[in-house]
Parts: sequence; structure tokens; C-alpha cells
Amino acid sequence: MTLGFADRVALGDLVARYALHADRREIDAMGELFTEDAVLVLPDAPDELDPVRTFTGRSEIAATLSVLNGIPVTVHALVGQVFGAGPEPGTATGEIACVAHHMTSREDGKVSDLVWHCRYTDAYRLDGTAWRIARREQRIDSIETRPVRRWRGA
Repeated sequence: MTLGFADRVALGDLVARYALHADRREIDAMGELFTEDAVLVLPDAPDELDPVRTFTGRSEIAATLSVLNGIPVTVHALVGQVFGAGPEPGTATGEIACVAHHMTSREDGKVSDLVWHCRYTDAYRLDGTAWRIARREQRIDSIETRPVRRWRGA
């Protein structure tokens, strides 16, 4: 089975919306990108860079993603995406590369950018006529901290 052009475009839009909703703190909208029975597996950074924490179901996933509300500014830059047909009709897979910037004020009044270079391994499923994330695993390749000269933060 092959994945058609329209499906590849729709999947690209899906992962871009995830990043946009994250940066806008639209947590409920992020949750809607997942199937009802979805699984999200995240690392326990900075101690663990591989996916070890599992969240199941749209509401539990949205609840854990609400941690973004505590970060004043984020920028999730998608730097690569590859999609393929899944093992069954109406399914697909994806490998997404992302650089996630997390800008926060430090105790000394300066601002830092905590940068995660990460990859998502995804499984998607058609839910009616819309593609949704059925499983997403995040791996962090590296973490760095950068000073920020100016920002539009709080």
C-alpha cells in the first residue's frame, strides 16, 4: 500500500498544527489531534532522553501537555518529516525531526533558551476523514542551553 499525495499533505498539516498549537498554548486543540485511544510516550528530561513516560487517551495526553502553560515562550521548528503507509488501510507512519526552544526567565533576571533537538516516531489513523495521531514517541537527541539577548516574553 502506498500513501497518496493528499494524505502526505494532510499528515504534514497535522504535525505542523501540533507544533503551532503548542506554541500558542492551545492545549485542547493539541489534544484533538490525537485519536480517543492514543498513546503518547515522552522522555523524562533531562535525566532520560528516551521515551519512558506513557500517557493514554486524549484527556490524559492533553493534561500532560498542559505543562507548556508554565513556559513563557516556545518555538517548535519542524526540520524534517517523512511519512509512509501503515500496516493496515487507513493507517500511516511518520518520523518527525524538531528543534524545540523553551525560553524562560532565570533567577538572576536573565533569559535562557532551553533547546531540545528531538525526534517523534508517529503512528497515524484515519478518524472519519481526518488523520489523527494514534501513537507518538518522543526521543531527545541533545539538550543545550543558550543565552537570550532579547525576547517577547512576559
